[in-house]
Amino acid sequence: MSAQLIPGYWLRSGSGLDSRAKLVKFMHRTYRELYPDGELGHLAQTVEQYFSNQTPVWWVECQKNSQEEAEILPVLPEQYLNPQSQAQNLQSVVGCLWLGNAIDQTTGERYAHIFLLYVAPEHRRLGLGAALVIHAENWARERGDRQIGLQVFLSNQPAVNLYQKLGYQSHSLSMLKSL
Repeated sequence: MSAQLIPGYWLRSGSGLDSRAKLVKFMHRTYRELYPDGELGHLAQTVEQYFSNQTPVWWVECQKNSQEEAEILPVLPEQYLNPQSQAQNLQSVVGCLWLGNAIDQTTGERYAHIFLLYVAPEHRRLGLGAALVIHAENWARERGDRQIGLQVFLSNQPAVNLYQKLGYQSHSLSMLKSL
């Protein structure tokens, strides 16, 4: 089932092996942008460890009108057609949202945690990121969570700006030291 996220983009719930493979690809894209020379082989293990029926994932699809448009991950139209779509047009997966669970160490309460939010560069600054965050917040609210969290790299200033604009505030500071 898919629902329109913003005009021209739909959100489809994912599951199973198909989603595991796509999550690894989208994590690679995310970290490759931030760390172009980094070794990313461990990301498949991360997905294997954390992806479950308790950690939902949604895919952002856009209508493709021509083969010349840049494709991220093609999907077959007969598999995931949106009711508004034409059968001859392919759809592309251009973003994702993966949620998980965290425990507030001060209260012991479970809350939703955004594991991954990714929008392909050519689809950014259209409101997709904000729409995905709002979708995550609504999902968390519906299941009874009283807060939602995420981790963002300080070097990813566009993401930091988005989250601050949406009302997110720093709650803690993660610190590392190379040994």
